[in-house]
Amino acid sequence: MSKAHVAIIGGGCAGLSAAATLTERGYAVTLFEASPHLGGRARTVLVENNSLMYVLDNGQHILLGAYRETLDLLNKAGVDEAEAFLRLPLKINLHSVSSTPDFLLKSESLLPAPLNLLFGLFGCEGLSFSERAAAIKLMAQLKMNGYQIATDTALEAFLTSKNQNAKLIEVLWEPLCLAALNTPIAVASTRIFLNVLRDSFTGSKKNSDFLIPKLDLSKIIANPLSQYIQAKGGTIKLDSRVRKLKMENDGQYTVTTGDEHLAFSHVIIATPPSRLNNLLTAFPKLQNTLVVTESFGYQPIFTIYLQYPADIKLPNIMTGFTKNISQWAFDKGQLCGQKGLVAVVVSASGVHQQLSHEELALKVANELHQVFPHLPKPLWNKVIAEKRATFSCVPNLARPSNKTVQPNLFLAGDYTYADYPSTIEGAIRSGIACANLIN
Repeated sequence: MSKAHVAIIGGGCAGLSAAATLTERGYAVTLFEASPHLGGRARTVLVENNSLMYVLDNGQHILLGAYRETLDLLNKAGVDEAEAFLRLPLKINLHSVSSTPDFLLKSESLLPAPLNLLFGLFGCEGLSFSERAAAIKLMAQLKMNGYQIATDTALEAFLTSKNQNAKLIEVLWEPLCLAALNTPIAVASTRIFLNVLRDSFTGSKKNSDFLIPKLDLSKIIANPLSQYIQAKGGTIKLDSRVRKLKMENDGQYTVTTGDEHLAFSHVIIATPPSRLNNLLTAFPKLQNTLVVTESFGYQPIFTIYLQYPADIKLPNIMTGFTKNISQWAFDKGQLCGQKGLVAVVVSASGVHQQLSHEELALKVANELHQVFPHLPKPLWNKVIAEKRATFSCVPNLARPSNKTVQPNLFLAGDYTYADYPSTIEGAIRSGIACANLIN
């Protein structure tokens, strides 16, 4: 058993992955979470309607088969992937005003990566032969170059320079960009986007699969990881906001909550970057870190839940949209038994932010009715808006590293994992990276 005692401040995916990794290795760990619940943005909320309680995810999440660290960690915690997720081979079907797709791309399941995507592009619907040829040529070039570019630039400009026309960008690259980076394609980082493509379309063909949660996120992530950490001897303190962090003369750290002053040898701060300012006031050496994180921009994610009668179904569990405010719709009845419930995701900034929640729900319901005329008026709706859901993943964004100049003080969070955008996988990799720095 190590003599180190590690404080982890923040119980989101980064803090949970750091705690799970350290407790597995025999370290004493105390995790502090300011709220009553673990999971950060990957959590569930209770919504009341007509005296009935509904369990909804804080946002509809999609994982990729390439998220190896997330899947490995959940497996260690006893999560059965088949029970927790619906695994779907890559399929993009986009609609605008009718039930007939404007664009349909399916990977060829019998072929290895990246041939599964290349042959899928060759046979996709909604693109001309020259457009398909241009997309295939670009994918081949990217693979040949190891998905690397010399200079980062905005993704839309990069794609235009590679002869990807407006139609290709609209139906292929923009949906992938929004799903992966949650950043408008006009300002999104090409380098980070290519990193996600590399992981998704190299190695196993399963890396490009979509994994859609069939259970609520608390049951998939927060609860099993919490149980795993505590079974390994870790301590979790909920409703314990850290008020002050200080380094003592002996090199130990004092963590102060509302009613406790506890000593630790190491500290991992796994809060959102917006909270760093309150925690780092006693550390002048880290002011440059604050300057970096305070320059971040942020992007929203809106999830619009529409409850229809229980017998209502969509033709597919997951449907995409083009030329609409709606981007992706998920049939929660087919996915996880919430009959008649549809979750519509609207990623990144846009005109929808100018609408009230009721106006947005009405607009989305009308868009769905255009595509699927059998849909009646929803019985009720709920809009969950995460206005700062992710940082804006723009070119050449300066991001802090896990290791700071302050001895035994580390930063975890998706914003520190420089190769990835703001994702569950990035957060979990960052937590593991912090754990690997402690010895």
